[in-house]
Amino acid sequence: MTEDSRARFAAEARGGTPDVAQLCLLMGFEEDLEPDTGAEDGGLDACLAPARLALDRLTRLAASAFRGADHPSPAETAALLAGALAGSADLRGGPGAYKRLESSLLHQVLRRGRGLPITVSIVWINVAGALGLPVYGVALPGHFLVGVGDPDGEYVLADPFHGGRVLSHEDAAAIAAEAGYPLGADLLRPAEPLDIVLRVLGNIRAWAGARPEHARTQLWATELSLLLPRHPAQLRLERAELLVKTGRFTEGAREMDSYAEILDAFDPDSAARVRLEARAARYRLN
Repeated sequence: MTEDSRARFAAEARGGTPDVAQLCLLMGFEEDLEPDTGAEDGGLDACLAPARLALDRLTRLAASAFRGADHPSPAETAALLAGALAGSADLRGGPGAYKRLESSLLHQVLRRGRGLPITVSIVWINVAGALGLPVYGVALPGHFLVGVGDPDGEYVLADPFHGGRVLSHEDAAAIAAEAGYPLGADLLRPAEPLDIVLRVLGNIRAWAGARPEHARTQLWATELSLLLPRHPAQLRLERAELLVKTGRFTEGAREMDSYAEILDAFDPDSAARVRLEARAARYRLN
């Protein structure tokens, strides 16, 4: 099942218009999505059906909130979405969200109604997109938001994690400053779909990296990141080191040697260090 889901993930990521929600749902096969034995077809689509139905329910709920709303302003649009998604559906963050892997897995967020800022925002973006509403991701460092409206004209910033409250420019600047960044115009631009997916996977890698017993979770998040058309090159080394950590010494050493060949051209000292790591990994076979 995981092999099939990864093939679907790679195809979706490299398509013309990547579906962020679909990519995030496919991550679930790496952890706990299992075939629905009660369905006629126990394949990928059957496993994804409950999450897709949940998104459809949220979309219908939001659609009902907009009945009679004639050309709502960005602020009105944000308020109506907040009323439906954070109010009626009780979809938001929570004090324990950052401690749970489920907060990064979209199918679990839809099931539990709690998630990280980025995963709750993905639901907002998906629901709004289905309704033709102008909502996009805003990838502030440290806290993901959504923009509602025209990024080149009138818009408001909303925080789905905190119930969809509307933020001022000063609020956004404070969030960026807390992470050590000035709030420039580039930080307020709509986030690219694959950058959103890479950030979700980065959150999973960080969660697992702080918990050595979850090295296999960090490994699959790294491997999915490498399937994206654009990703940091050093993820190849991270994957190699995780292969060794999870007992796949020969494969990890081989990947380290391959990465060292790339480093030879511009960083020979680092290449030498990576080759030493590869040699140490091979010694662990004895």
